[in-house]
Amino acid sequence: MDYTAHYDMFLTEEHEMLRRTVRDFAEKEIAPFIRAWDRSGARHDAGPEERQHIRLVINRMGELGLLGVCLPTKYGGMGMDYLALAVVCEEIERIDSFPRVVMSVHTGLNSLSLFQWGTDDQKRQYLVPQAKGEKLAAYCLTEPNSGTDAVAMLTTARRAGEDYVLNGEKTWISLADIADNFLVFAKTDPDKGVRGISAFIVERNWPGVSSRPLHGKLGVRAGNTGSVVFQDVRVPAANRLGEEGEGFKIAMSALDNGRYTVAAGATGLIQASLEASLSYAQERQTFGMPIAEHQLVKRMISHMVRKLDTSRLLVYRAGWMKNHGRRNTRETTLAKWHATISSFECADDAVQIHGAYGYSDEYPVERYLRNARGAIIYEGTRELQELLQADFALGLRMNKALRAELPAFAPDLWG
Repeated sequence: MDYTAHYDMFLTEEHEMLRRTVRDFAEKEIAPFIRAWDRSGARHDAGPEERQHIRLVINRMGELGLLGVCLPTKYGGMGMDYLALAVVCEEIERIDSFPRVVMSVHTGLNSLSLFQWGTDDQKRQYLVPQAKGEKLAAYCLTEPNSGTDAVAMLTTARRAGEDYVLNGEKTWISLADIADNFLVFAKTDPDKGVRGISAFIVERNWPGVSSRPLHGKLGVRAGNTGSVVFQDVRVPAANRLGEEGEGFKIAMSALDNGRYTVAAGATGLIQASLEASLSYAQERQTFGMPIAEHQLVKRMISHMVRKLDTSRLLVYRAGWMKNHGRRNTRETTLAKWHATISSFECADDAVQIHGAYGYSDEYPVERYLRNARGAIIYEGTRELQELLQADFALGLRMNKALRAELPAFAPDLWG
């Protein structure tokens, strides 16, 4: 059964053509190698050939236009909409989480922020090469002592003539060692709280910028994660994104887009868990019959089907709202919360269905389980999502309009 069918109320034939292209790419150019990459990431001994192959995969994503799929053609993108972004993230994470993380960080958090907040000069200089995949970009908000509580950041940017002097450390940064550009958040006025944070576009090759990898991750082992250090980095004032003091607003609007991609990717992981479980349950026999005939196995599979459909519908609703320029923080948050928890539960059930084999990397389901756990934490923990949903229901978020929406999708603007 095709579990991507029957969504034509949201998706067009162009979306389905994109899905087929991305699925073909992921199955041919990622799936055959991902177990080896995951193993080498766990051992911290990925050789030059493996690292180069992973970078080539990212480059290939750029060549296919995936890194700029939802950006206007005038800025180097494919000119497709936000539902197309969801389709790409779904299909890529159906194979593994690491390339979806690339989409989330490079496209969702960084490039869409430049599109939303950047000046014409900033878009020409940074957004165009990022949309084309010629440059890779990362997002630097989390610090060693501040995650969800972003206002507690210690990184500072002091004005010095036509420049800012940037000092601080960011951690748990995806693409830390391979990104060309960083979107960095720092305090320009520590006494103003959320209104004292500003955003800056920083290039890797500037003096004072350095990075180091983080090892020992539970999941997404094939992907690069690390810390980025800024030591007396001189950032031209022209590289400030938005006005001084708008950094927190920019960060939160970026997270709306990042959470959308995470939710879409989690939906793809649910589908992968379901497909693996269906295949194994029909092949594996116990007590003289396929385990698919056992009621408790059927129950786990039925729950996966329910979670797949509800997650995908929540994601596509959020994408439809983005396309129409509607505020969607509540809907995107709900999609991220539901889909990430569901993906972990489905991966856990997939391991159970596989039994002892599910506990080894002979089958991919143990990797699905490890990868799914991280999405419940990053880009907004499940606890934060729960509080946000309660606040929306209670009417407590109505006067907290700190976010600004992306422009509505319009073919004449995107084409």
